[in-house]
Amino acid sequence: MKVLVYSTQDFIAPYLVNANKGKHTLTFIKEALSSETAMKAVGYDAISIFSADEASFITIEKLKAFGVKYITLRSAGYDNVNLTAASKSRIKVANVPAYSPYAIAEHAASLLLTLNRKLIASNKRVERYNFDINNLIGFDLNNKTVGIIGTGKIGSIMCKIMHGFGCKLIAHDIEENHDLITQYNLEYLPLQDVCEQADIISLHVPLNTETHQLIDESLLSKMKDGVVIINTARGRVIHTEHVINALKSGKIGALGIDVYENEKNIFFKDHSDNIPDDMMLSTLNKMPNVLITGHHAFLTEEALTNIAETTIYNLDCWSKGENTENELN
Repeated sequence: MKVLVYSTQDFIAPYLVNANKGKHTLTFIKEALSSETAMKAVGYDAISIFSADEASFITIEKLKAFGVKYITLRSAGYDNVNLTAASKSRIKVANVPAYSPYAIAEHAASLLLTLNRKLIASNKRVERYNFDINNLIGFDLNNKTVGIIGTGKIGSIMCKIMHGFGCKLIAHDIEENHDLITQYNLEYLPLQDVCEQADIISLHVPLNTETHQLIDESLLSKMKDGVVIINTARGRVIHTEHVINALKSGKIGALGIDVYENEKNIFFKDHSDNIPDDMMLSTLNKMPNVLITGHHAFLTEEALTNIAETTIYNLDCWSKGENTENELN
């Protein structure tokens, strides 16, 4: 099968080549998929895309005309793909549903610990041989109430990690995980109650119509003063403008994000010589109680191996005329 791999970062290509073992003809390009770059897929049976790629209705229509029959995502999220259009065009779409929930949850915990203990500020002082420890006060995680919004694979691991710190766990989800209730004494509550009671809130929900800008001024107003919010889910799960206002007022004590509402065309690229004209991102970047990482929570050896192996597995199934359990449409 001839496969065009869009948005190829240097780190992923070796993993795909190793998992492929010469079975498929892989062509790697750095460009992201869009309606303009869809024409690069002429002559290919399948394409592989990442979260920064855009498979809109128009793009799907072009891919169909160019003979593409399969799209395999190198991510769990698929909000960047118009599945309805793909189904109408008879283009099969599959994802990597669980590459490593540990990678994401551990990164969320890292953001929390780094913010709480002010590690970056401390390190910057030490780099200048300044060992003054004033204004570096954090708090014990032990006995703090952590609200987990979304207790799927990643949220479940976050529960396990926070339980290890001795935290009280509360959560909100449309489905309750009774194993988490039994093992970690997790209590499920309505979303508003979670926001009212939690000292720390960690977001682990997919992006859909129900979760789009879920964390807005209405919910923020119900949170404790000084609440810590961690988002490793999707950028648009939070209303960034409302969150910035809450940071300025002190309602939010600290914010850790690996994703950003307007990250498309910004993340995964070096903009150091041409800083993006994005006032919200610029404002967040200047705040000492905000920690931003560039959508790399998934970046572990285990996760990259699983992403590559599942991507090739999806292609293997299609090349044999079989369905893969990872198909989305």
